[in-house]
This record gives sequence, C-alpha cells and structure tokens, in this order.
Amino acid sequence: MPSHSADRWRDLRAQLPDGARLLAVSKGHPAAAIREIATLGQRAFGESRLQEAQLKQAELNDLSLQWHFIGRLQSNKVRAVVRAFSVIHSLDSWSLTERTARIASEEGRSPEVFLQVKLRPDPNKGGWSSDALLEAWPQLCSLPALRIRGLMTMAPQGLTSQERRMLFEECSALADRLELPERSMGMSGDWHEAVASGSTWLRLGSALFGPRQPVKDG
Repeated sequence: MPSHSADRWRDLRAQLPDGARLLAVSKGHPAAAIREIATLGQRAFGESRLQEAQLKQAELNDLSLQWHFIGRLQSNKVRAVVRAFSVIHSLDSWSLTERTARIASEEGRSPEVFLQVKLRPDPNKGGWSSDALLEAWPQLCSLPALRIRGLMTMAPQGLTSQERRMLFEECSALADRLELPERSMGMSGDWHEAVASGSTWLRLGSALFGPRQPVKDG
C-alpha cells in the first residue's frame, strides 16, 4: 500500500505548473521517508541541520539525490555545508556570500546559490534589502566559484494571502531585474500564492511528509 507521503507527492506534483519544481523539505524526517519519495522520482531534498543531513546522506549514498541547504547558514559551518550540499538557498549578507565564495573556491566546488532577500520587516529572519542587493550586485557577480541562480524569500507570519502574493511578486520582479532565472518562494502554508507569483522552487515539508519529527542536531 502506498503511504500518505506517496499520495501527497503525486497530488502536489499534479498541481504544479510547468517551471515550478518541488523541493522536498526532509528536515525532521527519517531517511526511510526520503527513500520512499525518491523511488517515485523525487530528486531534490532540503535540509537545514548539518549533522542530521550528513547522517541521511551517508545512509542514502546509493541514490542519486540533489541536496539543498535551506537553513540559516552559520559562518563556522560554511565549509562543511559547501562540501555536503550542491545548492544553498540562504546567503543573506555580503560577508556570508563572500566567505562562501572563498571557501567554495578553496574546496574546488561551485555550488548553486540563492541570495536571501528580506522585503518586509521581520525580526526573525535575515536577508538582503532590495537597495543593498542592487548596490552590491556588481561585486557579487565577480565572486569566484558561486553560481548565483536566483533569490529566496519567506513571508513573515501574519500576512494575508494578498499580502503574501504581493511580497512574492516583488521578489520575482527583483529577480527579473537582476536577470536571475530562479525564485525559491513558497512553503507548505503559502505555496499557492508563490506559484501564482512565479516561484520556480517550492520548499514543501509538512504538506508532503506530514508533521515533522523532533531530531537532535549534535
């Protein structure tokens, strides 16, 4: 019998328009759940806890998976994240982006990266403002090793559906201005508005796997 996750995966895939891809946010879920979804054809998985992800990667190394780092990236973990992930969604400042570029160059890696933008006040999140990103853009483009693919944003809690859509549309317009092809926008509670605003990567966890299981990151 297929699991609920398998049914949800098929249902979500059927709803996504062309150009919108599903990033299965597997943080807090066991490797067995990832393997089950992978057998259906899912290849991109998102994790935010480094050590938890490393354990899963070791257990699933027989599969050809693409690992995305979606958590807040601490400067002291940049090297380990660059080694373990091919895509990073959360470069939220010049200092962090420059450090990631330098370390990626040292490691001989060229991760795809998203620049995290904060377009509404939110004390719980970091990110570039539009003005700061536009000002730094020439220097960002000259950094070695990084392949800047797009922008990532998250909607603050408490916004209406229309306000979330306006936020996502603003992020999409900024990506267009910078000629970036990707937008990492939308999670389980707001992915419909994100899709309508041009998201190309939807970060879906509970909508796919169900409630998260507590996992310690030692």
